[in-house]
Amino acid sequence: MVWVKRLAALVFIVVLLGGFWARHMLRSSLAQLDGEAILPGLSKPAIVERDALGVATITGESRSDVARALGFVHAQERFFQMDLSRRQAAGELAALFGEAALPLDRRHRLHRMRRRAEKSVSLSRGDDDEISTAYTDGVNAGLKALEAPPFEYLLLRQTPEPWRVEDSLLVVAAMFFVLNDAGGRYEAAQGLIHDVLPPQLAEFLSPLGTDWDAPVVGDVIPTPPIPSPDSAGSWVPKTARHERGGCAQCRGELWREDVGSNNWVLAGARTKSGRGLLASDMHLAHSVPNIWFRALLSWGGHRVVGVTLPGTPFMVAGSNTHIAWGFTNTNGDWSDLVELELDPEDPSRYRTPDGWKPFTIHEERIEVSGATAAEVLEIRETIWGPVLDEDHRGRLRAIRWIAHEIDAVTTGVGALETATSLDDALAVAQQSGMPPQNFVGTDAAGAIAWTVAGRIPARFGFDGRRPSSWADGTRGWNGWLAPEDYPVIKDPESGAIWTANARVVDGEMLAKIGDGGYAFGARARQIRDALAALENATEQDMLNIQLDDRALFMDVWRQYFVEWVPAHISEAIENGWTGHASIDASGYRIVRELRLAIFEEVFSTLTAEAREADERFSVWSLRQWDGPLFKLVSEKPEHLVPHEYASWDAWMMDIVERTVASWEEPLASRRWGDVNQTAVKHPLSRAVWFLSRWLDMPSRPIPGDSNMPRAQGTSHGISERLVVSPGQEENGLLHMPGGQSGHPLSPFYGAGHEDWEQGLPTPLLPGVTLYSLTLNAN
Repeated sequence: MVWVKRLAALVFIVVLLGGFWARHMLRSSLAQLDGEAILPGLSKPAIVERDALGVATITGESRSDVARALGFVHAQERFFQMDLSRRQAAGELAALFGEAALPLDRRHRLHRMRRRAEKSVSLSRGDDDEISTAYTDGVNAGLKALEAPPFEYLLLRQTPEPWRVEDSLLVVAAMFFVLNDAGGRYEAAQGLIHDVLPPQLAEFLSPLGTDWDAPVVGDVIPTPPIPSPDSAGSWVPKTARHERGGCAQCRGELWREDVGSNNWVLAGARTKSGRGLLASDMHLAHSVPNIWFRALLSWGGHRVVGVTLPGTPFMVAGSNTHIAWGFTNTNGDWSDLVELELDPEDPSRYRTPDGWKPFTIHEERIEVSGATAAEVLEIRETIWGPVLDEDHRGRLRAIRWIAHEIDAVTTGVGALETATSLDDALAVAQQSGMPPQNFVGTDAAGAIAWTVAGRIPARFGFDGRRPSSWADGTRGWNGWLAPEDYPVIKDPESGAIWTANARVVDGEMLAKIGDGGYAFGARARQIRDALAALENATEQDMLNIQLDDRALFMDVWRQYFVEWVPAHISEAIENGWTGHASIDASGYRIVRELRLAIFEEVFSTLTAEAREADERFSVWSLRQWDGPLFKLVSEKPEHLVPHEYASWDAWMMDIVERTVASWEEPLASRRWGDVNQTAVKHPLSRAVWFLSRWLDMPSRPIPGDSNMPRAQGTSHGISERLVVSPGQEENGLLHMPGGQSGHPLSPFYGAGHEDWEQGLPTPLLPGVTLYSLTLNAN
């Protein structure tokens, strides 16, 4: 028995020493906050100050020095996040995570983004080159200065690879994947339903707009009328497509509706200060740490404050005392599916305006951690882009995407940091290399403006809504839209500009942007109406709109349901209705889930041929579906009722009764906050569940939903809330989830998260300096 005790003691000592070693290594990978550090290449010492939230104030002699110091700080606080971003864009995640990441790597490697980024770096870009190089050197110096690699690499048993200049372009490219339709899903769905359904039915089910539209320029685009029985010819709806146990949304796919970004500006004539006032909340997938890193950058008489994107050297959104700016996704049309015509005598060739051409073949090696060999992916390239897939008829399709073009992907909008006029800012935004965004800006004099930031393709011969052949040269892209032809709104009479991922303009301006699947207009409309009610607006007024969770849109559906559903359901809706998407709102949740159940079954039934033709089709690709759905339930067209039901009313009642029967809780207990709970997680905890208690933010009920300004989902939603008037940054507000640091032992890990969760007005400017680090060249 003595040897057993000795063995147990030895095991205990080994475990104890292992724990001490792990904690030592964990602490050794913390960022340096105080004292001095070496950062080669600086022209003069740079100072990095941090407040209680970890907001970094970086002061340097030149913009290059500031970029070098920012790279140092980003690397020490966020290197793993930066690494994931570059790998995601390049299709290189499997080298870290093994076979589980291969499906995503294959989809992204198709676009050969690393090769494109390397080519871009080989071309001179002037001042941005110097800043990007300085930033890259700073990143590698910051990584090297850590006493141990970031803790994630210890867990993965990997070694972090040095940062390269092209990696910053890959981080930007990763945002293209997030914000653009790189797979052409929306366009493919449009083409499919127009191929297999009667034309008027296809147009009705997928309109360009609805009566909820709230563009800044133009009017609503109403939902088309319901097709008449004669218009469908011999077509009749097939058997109803039941979803067993209620709709898929109600069973867990809760957030397939839009939870997109908002921004707006008020002219000086409508604010208390007389200056322009900006509000911007960009909505993205939640993660720990947050996607943004808060900073104030100061050099040579310039000062800019806001949020940076780790992996890139410039300020993304914020204020430079002269102008303030923010972004939302446009949902314009930035990719096209090109149907290929193959040579019947040689299928290795495809038709072009210049005759038959052979496919260019690329072989990409995907490294896989734990595998004995790399996977080789063969890619066929055309003059328009890589071959993406086959359609339901077996036709090959290539993808033409702006992100494939070198001058469409650059390290950001750096010149905005020093722009002194709104006209200068518009010019910078329009020629920037970023995913096309709604740029809204204002200046200290009170002027306001909107344009599209990023490159716009100059289409000819078609509108881009459906796949088409470009083989005869009558359709395609003719370079980029010239800056003078960009859509612009300046100083509208209303004194307000707002965007919410929905359509902003109409007519010729809309034709230039195209339709990439606009968000439903209810959120934009609620913002527009809230702004119209303001006089002498303040920063707090802007935050109040950002936190607006009134269920104005869903109230229309409440009124619809309570008129005819069984009494016990109607009473539960009315008794649990708060008028908000609030945590305790059971009535809101009932209405929401009944609406989704009806949508899914009705649209799945009416588009059954599309799903049969192509199993990839989803009714969720039809973005403006609420307009036609509400017409259907209001007008009750009997010719669109499946044969097994005697009437429209009978069909609707059956959907409601089946859906309610699938719910386990009593109706009054179905609180919105029970399902709308934050899920702000670290990437590693998603794969290793027991790490969650140390790495993830606490999961809590949170108000808000789609189709209202507080468009907050579980794992997707508001990535920051910014409110600022240029020149009055001391009154500005900014908060975000997840905190500044990616290290769980950092005092900044999760710092400020509760302020974001509760919507508290955290100051934009950094607070009292608690930590100060001096960076010296030697």
